Amino acid sequence: MTNRHAVVVGAGIGGLTAAVALHRRGWHVTVCERAPEPPVTGAGIGLAPNALHALDSIGVDVPRAIGGDVPATMGVRRPDGRWLTRAGTADMAARYGTAPLAVPRRALTATLAAALPPSALRYGTEVTGVDDAEGRPTVRTAAGPGLYADLVVAADGIHSPLRRAHFPAHPGLHYIGETAWRTIVDALDLRIPAMSETWGRGARFGVTPLVDGRYYLYATAVVPPGTRFADPRTELRQRFGSWHEPIPALLDRVGRLDAADVLRNDLYDLAAPLPHLHHGRIAWLGDAAHAMAPNLGQGGCQAIEDAVVLAHLLPAAERGAGGDGGDGAVAAALAAYTAARRARTDAVRLRARRVGRLGVLRNPVVVAVRDLALRVTPARLTLRGMDDLFNGFRLPA
Repeated sequence: MTNRHAVVVGAGIGGLTAAVALHRRGWHVTVCERAPEPPVTGAGIGLAPNALHALDSIGVDVPRAIGGDVPATMGVRRPDGRWLTRAGTADMAARYGTAPLAVPRRALTATLAAALPPSALRYGTEVTGVDDAEGRPTVRTAAGPGLYADLVVAADGIHSPLRRAHFPAHPGLHYIGETAWRTIVDALDLRIPAMSETWGRGARFGVTPLVDGRYYLYATAVVPPGTRFADPRTELRQRFGSWHEPIPALLDRVGRLDAADVLRNDLYDLAAPLPHLHHGRIAWLGDAAHAMAPNLGQGGCQAIEDAVVLAHLLPAAERGAGGDGGDGAVAAALAAYTAARRARTDAVRLRARRVGRLGVLRNPVVVAVRDLALRVTPARLTLRGMDDLFNGFRLPA
């Protein structure tokens, strides 16, 4: 008896997590990634407690594999440096079982890829479509003959071609009004003790210490979609160079990078929820399923949750387990996946959009009211407000 075969479309964090989770349940897995090789550059990712717990449930110990150092505090500041809200990461660890970790995306994807057989990863393999999605799917690729599958995992990103093909009536993406810059710098000498996001008027700047001692920087600004900038390093200096330290010192390090090392993307989320997260034998996860604004740091975390829950619900690896040939078992599992994930991920998507509206306020009076409200809210209440996110990962029965 042969094991069931899953084809995962996309070797990002969600796709690789799904591949690892399915592989560890005995499924035969093939990951198709259109990029010719694993990324050699990239930004960072924050792993909240819910994502760390999900990864731990499939045997991926991120602190052991990549590192576990966390800053002492995290919070929100004003451009003059004054803290608006702040929480100790030790308090977060006590409340949620672990503190958030920030890791280089490249290190996390490498860790996940290393947990798969080398033959499972097919770089330079672009998926062009899926035939017979409601029967036994055939995944078409630009590289050669189709791949027969018992399951297709669509982890093909925010612009998901598979989402567009199988949900043609869906309105697609919604521009949230901001563009974002992201990069990683070396600055060990600065000894920055906190993870912070600074909110100005229509602009934000984030400083996140990574577990390897470097710093993940990100910034956003309200601009029309498609705005072009001659040099991202110069643009960042002009917009944020007068803000509080250590931002100017970090921008000095950004100035030493190649311009290509500073990533810039307009920010979009999904305009409306998908009617369901599966169609036939295809399951969508991560940005392909519920692209969300980065304001809660939950985009990658929800993709990880999706992947782990999906693999948990799917039937045993051997075809015919349960005596039904497997067709009914896989179909039932995908319906259960939609039921388990759709409401949670859409609630997070909408919450991230609402938080983003606070961050892009530009009227000085309204900004002053926003800052006062943040400053007078007790830290314990702010932390309690994250309970549904950080304690929200559950494996359904």
